[in-house]
Amino acid sequence: MSTEFFDVVMRQRAHRSFTDQPVSDDEISQLLHAATRAPSAENRQPWEFVVVRDAELRAAIGALTERAWEGGGRQFAERRLDPALLADVEAGARGGVSSAPVLVVVCAHLDRGLRQTVGSSIFPAVQNLLLAATALGLGSALTTITTVFEAELRNLLALPDRVQPVAVVPIGHPQTQLGPSRRAPFAARTHRDRYGSAW
Repeated sequence: MSTEFFDVVMRQRAHRSFTDQPVSDDEISQLLHAATRAPSAENRQPWEFVVVRDAELRAAIGALTERAWEGGGRQFAERRLDPALLADVEAGARGGVSSAPVLVVVCAHLDRGLRQTVGSSIFPAVQNLLLAATALGLGSALTTITTVFEAELRNLLALPDRVQPVAVVPIGHPQTQLGPSRRAPFAARTHRDRYGSAW
C-alpha cells in the first residue's frame, strides 16, 4: 500500500499568498491532467479550464473577487469564521489570490452536462487539481466567490454562453508553509448502519 497518496491528502491546505516564482507550463499540464482523471456525471467530462497568466487579467479577476468580498462576502463570513481564518480569507480576497502567478478558472460546458450535475462533475476535478498541486509542492485554493460576477468574469475571459465559470483556483509557490489541516475526527461524524449509532 502506498502511503504517498495519504501524505498528500493530509498536507493539502488552502494557500492564499504566493511568491512571484513562476509555475511552468509542464507543472500546470500535470495538474490539469490529474484534474481530468476525475469522475463526472455520465462521464461527460464537462470541464473547461482557462489558465490565466496575463497580469492585467489576473488583476481584473482579483478586482471582481474584492468587489464580491466587499459586497457581502465579508459580512457573511465574519459571522461564521474565527478571526484568524477570517483574516486569511480576507487577505486572499483583497489581492492574495490574484497575486498567484497562475489562476485556473474552472468552467462547465453545459453542452456536455446538465446544469443540475455541474457541481458533482466539476468539483471532483477541482479536488484532483488541488491534490496534484500539493503533490508538486505548489499552493492552491478553491475559491468560488468571484463567480458572483459571472457576467463580468465571462466577458473578461470571452466565455461562450454555454460555458459557466464555477471556480477560480490560484496556483503558485506558497509564501509560507502551512501546518496540518484542522479537522474533526471522522468518527465524530460517522454512523454505523443508522444515524446516531456510533462508529
